[in-house]
Amino acid sequence: MSRLRIVHTTTFRYPQPVAVSHNEARMTPVDEPGQRVLSTRLDVQPSTWSTTFRDYWGTAVTAFEVVTPHTTLSITAEHVVEVGGRPDVVAVDWDVVRSGQVRDRYAEHLADPPSTQVPDEVVALAVSAAAGLAPEAAARAVCAAVHDAMEYVPGVTTVHTPAAEAWAARTGVCQDLTHLALGALHAIGLPARYVSGYLHPKADGPTGQPVTGESHAWLECWVGDWLALDPTNLGVVADQHVVLARGRSYEDVPPLRGIYAGPAAQELSVQVQVTRQA
Repeated sequence: MSRLRIVHTTTFRYPQPVAVSHNEARMTPVDEPGQRVLSTRLDVQPSTWSTTFRDYWGTAVTAFEVVTPHTTLSITAEHVVEVGGRPDVVAVDWDVVRSGQVRDRYAEHLADPPSTQVPDEVVALAVSAAAGLAPEAAARAVCAAVHDAMEYVPGVTTVHTPAAEAWAARTGVCQDLTHLALGALHAIGLPARYVSGYLHPKADGPTGQPVTGESHAWLECWVGDWLALDPTNLGVVADQHVVLARGRSYEDVPPLRGIYAGPAAQELSVQVQVTRQA
């Protein structure tokens, strides 16, 4: 069990005043078994109006707008979350996973949006990795195969890079590996969904010492229950992962999305600090 304090600060700076800005933030952690939200706060400066709602995927969304001229927009999300004791997964066999009832229930997590469509080469990789394995073992093997085929290289892709493009370069970051693994899992008939959140980079990090954390992506696939897997780190999704949102791909869960009327140029800075508390 870990208690984590997370401070996620995003700042936009503009060379000339922005007249108006409309935005949505998906930066509130999920409260669920295995993840207890003790406190959460979202501060926007400046802000003239805000409201909260849940989107189609169940994600908490804060919509806000700024209708006064501004050259800086700062969004600070601060949370204290207790993570641990996630429910055990009760796995089933392929007959259940491939049944009409399951395919109908999870149809949206079997279909690929453009960002998770993978080339035939990745499909063949997934089929080979999963051969002869039960669904849970197959899911782990497919994620491992994607991990082993890719090199983690920051800066060569963006959050909007399609999986096929990242595969062609054999490089990318967490959202690229997650998009590729999702397409590969769909190809063998496993429902799977994208998860966005935070990662404490040190599983055994010291208590009380802030460290530079990460916005992170991993996935969950349905093998009887939702099984969380991290294709980037190949570790168990456990006490250092904090869930913010779930969807089909990154496009369903961006931390911030918005439009503004003002100069095209902008300077963006993002900082995530994570502190393990006693």
